[in-house]
Amino acid sequence: MALMSGKTVLVTGVLTPGSIAYDVARLVQEEGGTVVLTSFGRQASLTERTAKRLPTPAPVVELDVTNEEHLANLADNVRAHVPSIDAVLHSIAFAPQDALGGNFLNTPWESVATAVHVSAYSLKALAMAALPLMPNGGSIVGLTFDATVAWPVYDWMGVAKAAFESTNRYLARDLGPRGVRSNLVAAGPLGTVAASSIPGFETIVDVWNSRAPIGWTFDDTEPAARACVALMSDWFPKTTGEIVHVDGGVHAIEG
Repeated sequence: MALMSGKTVLVTGVLTPGSIAYDVARLVQEEGGTVVLTSFGRQASLTERTAKRLPTPAPVVELDVTNEEHLANLADNVRAHVPSIDAVLHSIAFAPQDALGGNFLNTPWESVATAVHVSAYSLKALAMAALPLMPNGGSIVGLTFDATVAWPVYDWMGVAKAAFESTNRYLARDLGPRGVRSNLVAAGPLGTVAASSIPGFETIVDVWNSRAPIGWTFDDTEPAARACVALMSDWFPKTTGEIVHVDGGVHAIEG
């Protein structure tokens, strides 16, 4: 039996075939599952085009995780395509340009608030919006970038990711009694649209080129996607509040 046979997954963050979220959606389908994608605004047309490149074209529902109306309508919009879901992928992050690139000490609160809202609080918001779709429990999986250290140029996105990782632990505590697991995958740097928006991101990539004990491939999103799908499957029934590192081992190696 395929790993995701009979399961349905709500996938956020699909923009191009080069995104981790796209590979998650593709692997879920290849492993026998069904996917529903989310997008909104000007990104929606891009997501819809990319959705047609999946092994089975997937529907796209409207969701801006900072929009309370979108969150309130999510369950009904998803039910227009599938009756329920078994898992949800959180692949959402954003920080204004003045919150990145070495501007940490000068970033105004408004930009910090945006980064934390979109990149951290949204995990809780998405979990609660998706909860009615998981009456029998399920799995929430989010994508992070190791927030235990201060990376060059990552600045307030790093702070937001630290809040994101803490939010994951509290969701594991509070949703566990409802049969919902919450875990994160900490991927190394990848050549995604999100990475290209960070000024000086190549300085982070240089760390991996010199420190990853089993090597690191900047343009290969599948290893991180495989970890996400595994956490969504039945193979991790008692794992929650965890962060699985898919980073070539850099997190374990002293710089």
